[in-house]
Amino acid sequence: MEDAQSAPAYGRTNWRRFAVAVGVPTLVAGGLVLALAEGALAANFTVSGKQFKLSADKLVGNGFTQYSGELQTNDTENYPGGRIPAAMSGINNADLWGLCQSVAVGPVTLRIEAGGDPEHPVHAENLLIGMSTLGGDATFEDIQIGLDGSTLNRDGADSHGAPLSFGQQARKVTINGLRQEAYYTSASTFTLNGMNLKLHIGGSHECYYDED
Repeated sequence: MEDAQSAPAYGRTNWRRFAVAVGVPTLVAGGLVLALAEGALAANFTVSGKQFKLSADKLVGNGFTQYSGELQTNDTENYPGGRIPAAMSGINNADLWGLCQSVAVGPVTLRIEAGGDPEHPVHAENLLIGMSTLGGDATFEDIQIGLDGSTLNRDGADSHGAPLSFGQQARKVTINGLRQEAYYTSASTFTLNGMNLKLHIGGSHECYYDED
């Protein structure tokens, strides 16, 4: 990796376990997991605990932050204490091409596609994602790694990680071949150009499947 303040950083991510650094060395991912173990702020909303998959041919985001956190859930059977460890990623604004989102419950799969027209991508403002896995080819511009999670500011959000927790941020992020499993996504504006929603019964209809 070149100078973090002046040159893009390149990487490849493909994690089955909890790892939260997008395209940066494994040491960074380990630092985020350690920060989570030391205690991070829980988000002030409640999630179902059911994960959904999201894929995109390409994501370009401006104002990127990432830090360890927890999500609250009422599913205490699967998540003791009602807490879900998650990688929290914020992006001030993002465009996505070839977006697909799917959630499978038993034999039923809800699948949404959008942004298939190269001239009209999906657009999101003030994007926040609580995820467990992430994959893709990532390029960062003006990346800063190892910041105090509570001091992050590039996504424009009011709050981030716990004081003294591990954080990172970049002026711009580009991810090709995005693959992500998440518990939660929010945005102040989410424009799904060319949206197509389908409910599938039976068969294989998720956006992607993990390789063995």
